[in-house]
Amino acid sequence: MHFPKTPFIRSNHVLTRILILIALLLSHSSIAVEKKTVTTNMKSNVQTDYMNGLLKLALSYSNNEYIYATTDEVYSRPRVMESVKSGSISVMWGGTSEEMERDFLPIRIDAYRGLMNHRLFFIRQGDQARFDQINTLEDLKKVKFGQGRSWQDASILEGAGLEVIKATKKPSLYHMLDGGRFDAFPRGANEVWTELTAFPDLKLTVEKNLVLIYPLPTYFFVTPKDPALAKDIEFGLESAIKDGAFDRYFYNSPEVKEALGKADLKNRRAIRIANPYLPKATPLDRKELWLDLMGNQPQ
Repeated sequence: MHFPKTPFIRSNHVLTRILILIALLLSHSSIAVEKKTVTTNMKSNVQTDYMNGLLKLALSYSNNEYIYATTDEVYSRPRVMESVKSGSISVMWGGTSEEMERDFLPIRIDAYRGLMNHRLFFIRQGDQARFDQINTLEDLKKVKFGQGRSWQDASILEGAGLEVIKATKKPSLYHMLDGGRFDAFPRGANEVWTELTAFPDLKLTVEKNLVLIYPLPTYFFVTPKDPALAKDIEFGLESAIKDGAFDRYFYNSPEVKEALGKADLKNRRAIRIANPYLPKATPLDRKELWLDLMGNQPQ
């Protein structure tokens, strides 16, 4: 005997189909949100906290879910670079060069908007009068500078005809300056104030009147093993620039606030040198990426 389908049976079929559809949607959404680990190698300090925070801001725009990790120990710069090449570290940051952009995936947005292009000098206490007499690059050639052995800055200074004394480890440079091995240690305008407090036993101070300017953007560099991560960081930074989140993060950073408040850049004597290692792809024409700190843009 044939019984017609009742409304109850039909509604059960509809409910079953709806439940299957919901299950499929949930399954697809769980696949779409991929959990990825981002590994860095940096000891926590003011600058690395800023860069890590900016990285997280950028990746907050991604559809992927990122988990953040760091290595158990702090590596030397050469070891960090090798680890990023191999993919055991996901991302690092630093000044750009043709070599860096060849070996890694660069995100060509300066994390500090050009602030790091402005270098102030650590000098010994009592040496200010000597620097008061410096007005030109030729004057500056009488000064010996300290730099990290693997830093791009060292090559830039040497290319300008300046004498550079190198060390493998950054902390050694402060002690070498204090001990008279060289006369000045240039650091980014956002770095000097925090670093000065890190060595209270050394008789060092920040030079009062000069600023050395050369273009050396600070980029995120991503392992070549993970181009998807590079795309997510770039997309996130571009999005943060457009909606104002980048500016809010930048100007609310304690590091940036202190630098802009103390550096007094517009009232310093500016000495500019070229960076012959600056890649041609550097977006100097994108004015929204750079601060106008000295009355000219970009810096």
